[in-house]
Amino acid sequence: SITFIDTPGHEAFSAMRLRGAEVADIALLVVDAAQSVQPQTKEAIMAIKKAQIPMIVVLNKMDLPTANPEKIKGELAKIDILVESMGGEIPSVEVSAKEKTGINELLEIILLVAEMQELQSETEVAAEGLVIESSMDSLRGPIVTVIVEKGILRPKNIIATDIAMAKIKSLEDFQGKTVEFITPGRPAIVMGFESVPAV
Repeated sequence: SITFIDTPGHEAFSAMRLRGAEVADIALLVVDAAQSVQPQTKEAIMAIKKAQIPMIVVLNKMDLPTANPEKIKGELAKIDILVESMGGEIPSVEVSAKEKTGINELLEIILLVAEMQELQSETEVAAEGLVIESSMDSLRGPIVTVIVEKGILRPKNIIATDIAMAKIKSLEDFQGKTVEFITPGRPAIVMGFESVPAV
């Protein structure tokens, strides 16, 4: 299974991009093929390099008549991001989110990179993970989204961050459906924190 963590492209969200790169196993650098390499694209590249994770370049908006993937690849090459078709080692894929083209190819490349990186996780250990979102709901109390990194998370588990503790009352998947457990690589919404933990 593949879990996507979407970080905003807007330049005001640099901390979220940095955090996303630290949480992820593989980074997808999504670039608008009809524009040019933006300052936030360069910033995202720095975050990916800092996190030392493999990257896949995703050239989006290929449905637009102004899309020019070769121009984007050339601009990326100038900042040391060499895709395979330009003689480098970084895979790239051309997609159109609007037309839903290139998506299967992208998923295949993600799985191939994961296989080459030998991405695996232990399940027979105490659960560990990362808080990726947290907020206070006036009716339900602290709502905390986590990504499990190893082990299996279950209701009634007692978990803690640096500043908050929880006896898990319930677990929901990313669609808000109640689940009995969460395995590594999966996101979960945790109910039961006494206070809102830091991300």
